[in-house]
Amino acid sequence: MASLPTISMLGVGSMGGAILSGLLASGIEVQGGIRVTNRSRAKAAPLASDVVTAYALEDDPLGNVRAVDGAGIVILGVKPGMVADLLLSIAPTLAPGTIVISIAAGVTTASMEAIAPQAAVVRAMPNTPAVLGRAVTGLAGGASASAEDIARARTLFETVGTVLQVPENKMDALSTISGSGPAYVFYLVEQLTSTAVDLGFSASEAATMVNQTFLGAAELLVASDVGPAELRRRVTSPHGTTERAIGVLESANLKHLFDRATASALARAKELAT
Repeated sequence: MASLPTISMLGVGSMGGAILSGLLASGIEVQGGIRVTNRSRAKAAPLASDVVTAYALEDDPLGNVRAVDGAGIVILGVKPGMVADLLLSIAPTLAPGTIVISIAAGVTTASMEAIAPQAAVVRAMPNTPAVLGRAVTGLAGGASASAEDIARARTLFETVGTVLQVPENKMDALSTISGSGPAYVFYLVEQLTSTAVDLGFSASEAATMVNQTFLGAAELLVASDVGPAELRRRVTSPHGTTERAIGVLESANLKHLFDRATASALARAKELAT
């Protein structure tokens, strides 16, 4: 397995935690170890281990600077509106050629290159199944990133799932599909589970039926040599119960609803970039 240089993760929230967990579970060698920062001691302390050095900014206000000193890869895991200020604070410490990866929606590589021109800037958009090694991560390199830099970023994110390299002008759209996608799935599961309970099943029974149905259907789709439309047709017997239910769903025009939902998410991504 390929090795990676020292990795610094600034801001380890839910997504950063998923990446960290997946990276640790992968067994990939990180030369020099992993350094992470969080604002509070309560959040930073549980992350520390033999291979992870954790800095709590409430104890050490210079923790971000210490974490990136000598790091080969720096992951910015803060909210989009905080990326610029964070990058400004660490830019003087970044060595030339340091790979800086933002996982914040809407933040462009050009805006980061303007602050840290000596860095090799990459945008990444992983999703939360990273914690299970089943993420889909969109990856786009900036003008400063070489093919080797992008390859290292790909190696990092392949430890937590599948990587899809796309032009940067598609990154915001990608975030509305794979980035937000797990929430869409969880919402559908939540609603169908509620319907099962309304039909008289216990919460436990409903969860078993719905969770395992979604899991089985997803695994069948991945393993199949045909697409979802054909798999749906095979379940939908003519004049049967499923056909009747699908008719109701089609009358709701779910495609139009998803179009509106993703358009709204895309508009928000562009707002975050300003």
